[in-house]
This record gives sequence, structure tokens and C-alpha cells, in this order.
Amino acid sequence: MKSLAIFASGSGTNAENIIRYFSNSEFFKVAIVLSNKQGAGVHERAKKLNVPSISFSREAFESGEAILDILKTYQIDFIVLAGFMSKIADNLLAAYPHKIINIHPALLPKFGGKGMYGMHVHRAVIASGETKSGISIHYIDEHYDEGPIIFQAECPVLADDTPESLCERIHQLEHKWYPEIIEKVLTD
Repeated sequence: MKSLAIFASGSGTNAENIIRYFSNSEFFKVAIVLSNKQGAGVHERAKKLNVPSISFSREAFESGEAILDILKTYQIDFIVLAGFMSKIADNLLAAYPHKIINIHPALLPKFGGKGMYGMHVHRAVIASGETKSGISIHYIDEHYDEGPIIFQAECPVLADDTPESLCERIHQLEHKWYPEIIEKVLTD
């Protein structure tokens, strides 16, 4: 059985969706949730689903050694970023080459890079006059949102959209596709 770690910074809706998706799998399991925010809602969601979760400091994450020790303890094969707002340390990238994926709430390469997350992305998409947006699932590399794209799904940007209404459609795409694409990547 392959073990996954989910890294999350926020409320954890994607993390919960992924945990539930793999909860009855014979081949994959979410072994741990890691967060750079002690008060993140993802901890409560993980606890309800009987998945251990750990918070870590910025220093611990930047050095990467303590995180690598945790990943080794839980025998992690693959890392999934689900609303994780920190850049991945080089030693983690080296330890998990092509084994860390992320989901971005736009059609990369547009609207990616440092500072482009959450509502910032949706505001920028609407302000630019785009007629479509979507999600991009991609491998992580040393640059924000520049790793090889694995999958994209689109949705329309409507004339009366607000960042919040666009965000809702994007979340629907995330919840539909992210677990399925994770499973596909793990089985390829």
C-alpha cells in the first residue's frame, strides 16, 4: 500500500475530500496531514477522519530535516499539496522527485506564481476579462506554479461573476478531479 502525506494551510476541504476518497482503497492511504499553521481547520477535519496531523514551524519547514524525518516515520511515498501556502524546500524536492503534486485554482501558466493563491487568483482572472478559468494539477519544482502540468479542467467565467462565485465553481472542479488525478498519477 502506498502512503500519502497531505500538506495543507487552510480549512482543509480538499484534504478532507482526498482522505474520504482513499479511505476504502486497498492500494493507497492518507497516512498524515502536515500543516504550517497550528490553528488551520485541516487539523479538525483530519482528526474527525482518524488521520494524524502535525503542525510545524516556518523554520522547521525551511530546513526540511524535521519534515523529512516525519515523512520517513510514516513511510510516505507521495506528497499532495492541498491549499498549502509555502514553497517546498529543496531537500524535500530532492527526496521526492516527481512525487509531489499541487492543485492551482487557474489555468496555468496564466495567473500563477508567487502571491497568486485563493481569492487573489479569482480577482485577477475576473479583472483580466478572461472568459474561462479552471484548475491545474501539476508536479512541484523549485519555482512557484511552474512544474509540469498533469491535468487541467475548465469552467466559464460569467459576466456577473464575483471572486466568490468563481471560487465556488473552481472548488467544484477541485473536489471532482483532484482525488481522481492523484489516483491516476499513483497508478501510472
